[in-house]
Amino acid sequence: MKINQVMDIAIKAGKILLANGSEIYRVEDTIGRICRSYGVEAECFVLPTSIFITVTGKDGEPLSVVKRISERTVDLSCVEKVNSFSRRIQESPIPYEEAMETLEKIEREKGYKFGLRLFVAGVTAFVYTLLFKGTVQDAVVAFIIGMLIYISKEKVSRIGVFKFFEYFVSGLIAAGMSVIAVKIFPFLNIYRIIISSIMILLPGVSTTNALKDALHGDIVSSQFGMAEAIFTVVSVTAGVAIVLSLGLGWI
Repeated sequence: MKINQVMDIAIKAGKILLANGSEIYRVEDTIGRICRSYGVEAECFVLPTSIFITVTGKDGEPLSVVKRISERTVDLSCVEKVNSFSRRIQESPIPYEEAMETLEKIEREKGYKFGLRLFVAGVTAFVYTLLFKGTVQDAVVAFIIGMLIYISKEKVSRIGVFKFFEYFVSGLIAAGMSVIAVKIFPFLNIYRIIISSIMILLPGVSTTNALKDALHGDIVSSQFGMAEAIFTVVSVTAGVAIVLSLGLGWI
């Protein structure tokens, strides 16, 4: 297989991993494993938004590829499928066309259906409300608000504005709907509802990946991940704080 084809396969697999919430060290390891499977030694450097691969051609000239990752989400099923793909290649390399077709199929898969993800978002808010000693009534309201937050986040993300604005708007909705609910039903606990409904927005995967990268020595990527997590939390809390500062006097 040609070196540029090996690089195409490796960069495609790395892109899918990075775009779906994989750790940096896992992306680098997978790219290196794929290249070695085809007899190519590669140097790989990955950042949360970019992939850099350099190999040495048959004529001794270095060949480099840079791939920019602009959109990222969390879909661990895609990560697992690419991991299985790379291990399968390591055991028995497959032709270029088959490898690219497999990766494109993984990339096209959209994971769980929107209705199921929406329901799980509501259930998450419901369960956390009970965990925080809220009443069943609080949990039901948090369930509804959790789903509204998820819908609004999906709608805002499709508009194409910057990522942290999605979380800011979600914070506004979480606090605003909670204030309205407590105004209508005064027996509800506004703070438990807000805290529970925004749990689906907290960057648990980003924080965990940042810690894993730090343990593997990827300090730059770890700092990037922690900064992203902090900005996410600040965006959500800013939206909540603005509404509460204006709305608590209305209750």
